[in-house]
Amino acid sequence: MSSFEQMRANVGELLRGIDRYQFNPAYFQTAVTSQILLKALTNLPHTDFTLCKCMIDQTHQEERPIRQILYLGNLLETCHFQSFWTNLEENRELIDGITGFEDSVRKFICHVVGITYQTIGRRLLGEMLGDPLADTQVKVWMNKHGWAENEEGQIFIFNQDESIKPKNIVEKIDFESVSSIMATSQ
Repeated sequence: MSSFEQMRANVGELLRGIDRYQFNPAYFQTAVTSQILLKALTNLPHTDFTLCKCMIDQTHQEERPIRQILYLGNLLETCHFQSFWTNLEENRELIDGITGFEDSVRKFICHVVGITYQTIGRRLLGEMLGDPLADTQVKVWMNKHGWAENEEGQIFIFNQDESIKPKNIVEKIDFESVSSIMATSQ
């Protein structure tokens, strides 16, 4: 198992670790909490980051590294990917020692792109993936997801029309049960 996969597997354990601070605030450690939040960010789009955020009281959320990490998480959750990479570059020390952090963020970004776009410009995708030259990371992630580029520089993501799945809706309310409600409401 790679260190990236181990980190993902450990997020559940980390959640159990951070809840101890919720009930024992005297034992709160900013450095440990920062690592937990960063590792929870690697598990987006799952709710680990939101759960961790809710377990940290407001005074500790204002502390410098935690505040920065929460801001980075907010940028990711609101799809401000270019701003995320700019802010991450300014706070590079936050992710020291977290192997695979950037790739897990790129995986999340590709997930969002995959459910949002049918086609996207190569340059825009590069900026979203933190590769403004639209070269290295774009090629890697295009190959991973099976995306193809056309001659105009547009990357074909997915035909959303092909993924539409009709759903039969079956009503389980009979007229007799609704008629009594309708009669009383008049």
